[in-house]
Amino acid sequence: MWYRKPAAKWEEALPLGNGRLGAMVFGGVQEERIQWNEDTLWSGFPRDTNNYEALRHLASARELIASGKYTEAEQLIEGKMVGRSTESFLPLGDLVIRQSGVGDDWTDYRRELDLDTGIASTHFRAVGSDGRFSREVFISAPDQVAVIRYTTTNAGTIQLEIGLRSPLQHGTCSAEDGSLVLYGHAPTHIAENYRGDHPGAVLYEDGLGIRYEMRLLALTDSGQVTVDDSGIRINSAGSVTLLIAAATNFEGFDRSPGSGGTDPSGICRRRLQDAMGRGFEELRSRHVQDHQALFRRVDLQLGRSENGRSIEALATDERMEAYREGREDAALEALMFQFGRYLLIASSRPGTQPAHLQGIWNPHVQPPWNSDYTTNINTEMNYWPAETTHLSECHEPLIQMIRELSVSGARTAKIHYGARGWAAHHNVDLWRMASPSDGRAMWAFWPMGGAWLCRHLWEHYQFQPNLEYLRETAYPLMRDAALFCLDWLIEDGKGHLVTSPSTSPENQFLTAEGLPCSVSAGSTMDMAIIRDIFQNCIEASQLLDQDAELRKEWRAAAARLLPYAIDAEGKLMEWSEPYPEAEPGHRHVSHLYGLYPGSDITLQDTPQLAEAAYRTLMSRIDHGGGHTGWSCVWLINLFARLQQPDKAYDYVRTLISRSMHPNLFGDHPPFQIDANFGGTAGLVEMLLQSHLGAIQLLPALPKAWAAGSVRGLKARGGFIVDMEWREGILTSARVISTHGRVCRISCSVPLAVKREDGSAVTMDEQGSFETVSGAIYLITPATSEGSREHD
Repeated sequence: MWYRKPAAKWEEALPLGNGRLGAMVFGGVQEERIQWNEDTLWSGFPRDTNNYEALRHLASARELIASGKYTEAEQLIEGKMVGRSTESFLPLGDLVIRQSGVGDDWTDYRRELDLDTGIASTHFRAVGSDGRFSREVFISAPDQVAVIRYTTTNAGTIQLEIGLRSPLQHGTCSAEDGSLVLYGHAPTHIAENYRGDHPGAVLYEDGLGIRYEMRLLALTDSGQVTVDDSGIRINSAGSVTLLIAAATNFEGFDRSPGSGGTDPSGICRRRLQDAMGRGFEELRSRHVQDHQALFRRVDLQLGRSENGRSIEALATDERMEAYREGREDAALEALMFQFGRYLLIASSRPGTQPAHLQGIWNPHVQPPWNSDYTTNINTEMNYWPAETTHLSECHEPLIQMIRELSVSGARTAKIHYGARGWAAHHNVDLWRMASPSDGRAMWAFWPMGGAWLCRHLWEHYQFQPNLEYLRETAYPLMRDAALFCLDWLIEDGKGHLVTSPSTSPENQFLTAEGLPCSVSAGSTMDMAIIRDIFQNCIEASQLLDQDAELRKEWRAAAARLLPYAIDAEGKLMEWSEPYPEAEPGHRHVSHLYGLYPGSDITLQDTPQLAEAAYRTLMSRIDHGGGHTGWSCVWLINLFARLQQPDKAYDYVRTLISRSMHPNLFGDHPPFQIDANFGGTAGLVEMLLQSHLGAIQLLPALPKAWAAGSVRGLKARGGFIVDMEWREGILTSARVISTHGRVCRISCSVPLAVKREDGSAVTMDEQGSFETVSGAIYLITPATSEGSREHD
């Protein structure tokens, strides 16, 4: 990704991160700004957010719903059964570097982000001088420091003034032992600001907020360095290396900040001392090696772009403009795919917090939607590409959050609903709030967040089928979320089990009186999520030979769940009754959960439901649906599952043309990172699917990608898949078995398989063959007698 001028706004800056520390690099010439975040710098502290009155009103709400008094039930819920807002993810501060001696004019400017190395760089030449100035910025995961390197071809001409500033009221900057230090403490509460564009309450209470520190050290090869409380001044240097460390005293979601003695200053000092001992070249080498170990697992080539070299000679923002005007650019689409992988590597590493609505990047003290974890689609979408794009390690922070959320969620399940197990609602923060947020029932009252998150535990197992992980981590959490679902279900009086009260996230229907309302019983999404977790728990308990009696309960309950229904127009119903839609083009398509990310609506096994899902999609689109970035990419995935390649591709183009900022960040609007992750997942789903017990090769390949190749995608069952294709037809594939399981291949052409060493492999009528862990299998279109077609 490269540009011909500095970023004029935050959404043009280039993101860096190591999962814990995030930065946005603007690439200025005379003044560089780099905006920083640290993953545990949030407002708030541990507190009980549960509503102890909620359970008293549950029976009354159910009675009102059973009587068809939906509006009254909604009013009761909003008045008595919801809670308080989450806390907010905060900016750490800005690093401002003023460079003198470069004049007012410059030429040969270029700033770029190399996705392959994880390094942002800026280069320019001062007019009237032979000197070329360059700088590189990266954030190292192995060394937990950020590194900024200034160099020039004219020795001794680098002159810098460096300062740190914080947007938080209690941020202070001072000099200490030759370093520049920014420190302070976070607010204890921040009022919501759903679009980041209006002021509200920011509350500070001494001793309760998270303490933070950011420490900067400057090293030069020559010249003079002066450090005082106003900043750092460097004169006549040939090269400059800035080392930056940051930390907070956060010690856990259920512990008061610093209660165990965590010292952010000591952490920063140690990291900087260790980094000094390594030196710039070693720090850079270790960072690149660590980054490429993840990033280089997957390579995607989607054929040549129209006018090949000429369009690739354009800067990224220029290519996006040409794309909006209708020019084809398959390489830009592949870049978008890899950028999503890059962002997950940069924002979610083992031991860090998971990626939230803005990943790990946020400049606002009052961020849109608190920069929290919104678990009615957005958090889950962030991790859709984790397994398929070979970044399973990046899934671990979410898995850890689910583990922690099950603790707070167990109290919420008991206090709010008198239920076993654990539950979570639509908003989660650093403190693992599991209770309903405040506000309207249409978003706040939805206790299905925990059950949906558990799909990620199961997916992690399916792609890496490790029974120890299933036994020790995934199944206990899934089991307890499924226990909550058992207790949450009630009889509907017609022989079925339903949820009540029930909402379909953020959407409304019209009551008989024509009033918009969100509360009823047995929404389609509720039923789909519960069906999903019951099925997954049944399979997991069988694999582990555990909970035989509970398995019977899950089977019995699953058989009685309110089934899918199709309305008079052939669409899948979103609610248990054919209510009119208050907003026919609503951005959420929650009732299609069973098509994607779930798997109980398929072309193969439920063609009528698949057709109803297709009609639902087309109706939403006809009424303006898919208008947000993340909503648009959900359509890509859904159309891919329906094997509608050109419709899926239409929304790839829509995403890049309409819902991306110049730096390729997804646009809700405002910026939300889920569109990036969902878009990357959607491209995989067009090329490879494995949710039906077989690896489907090129299931939704659009005409625009008639030729191409991909290396390193992952499939369920424990397989790594490479493919090449020409004229829309598979020419070869390569499958690595990571766990020695039976592999089944599905494709639109007859196939033959053999081991890479040339030994024969027997494939049965279903396209299945035995594998050996670590072995490589070559798949080609079959030409010999006895080949079989698997499609």
